[in-house]
Amino acid sequence: MYISRLLLSNFKNYTDLDVTFSNNVNCLVGNNGVGKTNLLDALYYLSFCKSYFNPIDSQNIRGDADFFAIHGHYYVDEPGEKEEVTVSCTLQRGQPKRVKFNKKACATMAEHIGRIPLVIVTPSDQNLILGGSEVRRKFIDGIISQTDRGYLQNLVAYQKAVDQRNRLLKQFYENQYFETDAISIWDEQLVRYGCPLVAARRQFMSDFMPLFEEYYLLIHPDAKEAEKPGIEYITQLESSSEDFAHQLIEAQRRDAHQQYTTVGPHKDELEFRIGEFAVKRFGSQGQQKTFLLALKLAQFEYIRTHQTTKPILLLDDIFDKLDMQRVRQLVLLVGSDRFGQVFITDTQPGRVEAIFEQAPDMPHKIFTVENGKLKAL
Repeated sequence: MYISRLLLSNFKNYTDLDVTFSNNVNCLVGNNGVGKTNLLDALYYLSFCKSYFNPIDSQNIRGDADFFAIHGHYYVDEPGEKEEVTVSCTLQRGQPKRVKFNKKACATMAEHIGRIPLVIVTPSDQNLILGGSEVRRKFIDGIISQTDRGYLQNLVAYQKAVDQRNRLLKQFYENQYFETDAISIWDEQLVRYGCPLVAARRQFMSDFMPLFEEYYLLIHPDAKEAEKPGIEYITQLESSSEDFAHQLIEAQRRDAHQQYTTVGPHKDELEFRIGEFAVKRFGSQGQQKTFLLALKLAQFEYIRTHQTTKPILLLDDIFDKLDMQRVRQLVLLVGSDRFGQVFITDTQPGRVEAIFEQAPDMPHKIFTVENGKLKAL
């Protein structure tokens, strides 16, 4: 799948934009702050119905304008499947956000997730390594949700149950009483929806690890045995649903005192390592960047193997802290047949031009970006 045409109105620093793209590699070059990342964010909106960078939708409306509108024309061009689809995301100040797929309104945002698969890599993703466990849970939840609608439904239902249980726990604390029957209702919901989440995450890790290791070595082929990367999935749910139910009962009084739910898959963690050392604490900037890129490219590969179409790949200002050899290797990799449509932003036009001079047969477009305007070179 690829986007052939993008139209923007009053989105961030874009007043009006109408641009067509290559179905292979597209490079956006220009100084910082001119709108390269904003354009990628528009593409992210069309896949996930939200911004990657700003959770407050109204703040993505340009200046004092009354609305923003993002329209994308896509082609599904896979063996045995060829069609054109359209996606629109619009927001009027003071009104609910609206998403349309082939001109038909989506009843819920979750209904649309997975239709336009996409993977984004940005400098802010460093938080995936340096941030708290919630960031890493969202990472695996986001990948599985794009390929398994049942998982997304369980995740939404589980989080609602956690929220309701936490509200009840706070009520118990404030009013100095405790009702076992009331809390048990939500315990049953947590077990019902939480156990499938853990089972799916375990299966995901089993499928994901070989892909991650493969891409780490593709990006860093001279990695030594002592630098072998690793990911450990850590969960409190080690056995059956009965075990989870027992943990919740054991934690009821403690949870009431602390006013939140202390056990369950919402406390799961991923531990990233290079060799025997934690990447978060001991990894160099270059190692962390390589680890992150391998994670994201493995994410791409996982989605590709679980869907009928290749995700769109967005690489935002990722060349910092990478030497030229690794930059060249990365561009040639994502421009190969194993990937689909790719968008790359960079502040140095000469860098990407030099790479394409060495790969003249790779279809691509290079755009200069300046103050919300694009110009094809």
